[in-house]
Amino acid sequence: MTKSFDDVVDQSLEVRRHDMAVALRWAIALFAAFILVTLDVIYEGALWRVDQFFADLDRPKLDGINEFVVLRLDDLGLRWVTALILLIIATLIGRRFKSWRPLNLSILSLISLNLFVGAAKIGFGRCKAKEDFDICMFTDGMAYPSGHTANALVTWGLFAYIIFRYTHRAPFEGLRLYWLVGVITVLVCFASLIRNTHWFTDLLGGIFLGGAILVLVVAIDRFIPSEKQPS
Repeated sequence: MTKSFDDVVDQSLEVRRHDMAVALRWAIALFAAFILVTLDVIYEGALWRVDQFFADLDRPKLDGINEFVVLRLDDLGLRWVTALILLIIATLIGRRFKSWRPLNLSILSLISLNLFVGAAKIGFGRCKAKEDFDICMFTDGMAYPSGHTANALVTWGLFAYIIFRYTHRAPFEGLRLYWLVGVITVLVCFASLIRNTHWFTDLLGGIFLGGAILVLVVAIDRFIPSEKQPS
């Protein structure tokens, strides 16, 4: 049986505009950070040395249960896994509260994620860390920014946002899961570094670009009202 959406958030236009302005400022700041990281890598700045430090580390050989655990951690940022979980949760919450908004936001975030991160990967063409030659850019690779990290932050972040935003008086009672987003993102970064599949700045770039996309989607949600699709 479906349940009506009992909104406890101020829906006045003034509040919505304020929320959107705050979110937009954060999105701009995160995107600017992504640009700075990118420029640092291209012009071999301080982060270039950090990249080389992590690339040269002696890593443990992964086998058996250790390899299984690390691969599963890496799967937390795998595109189809995160997208499937997000779409299922959004559909269930949307059905319960008679709103298409959770599903719409999920689709918007996934399209934006694949569009912007995909374009950046193709445009910068960075080689993988395992190849380890001159922190290469523009060599037709697909390493920068890290898609796994961006996937983890955007999809799990929106998952947490939808849960909190739509379940103030549902069974979860406004459960805050933002800490979980941070933990998952760090674990995905850890798995990538252990496996040496990404440079450190690939992960950092993925965090900043993914964060900008996530906050921008939240800004859109707060600014566009809908009586049929409460947000």
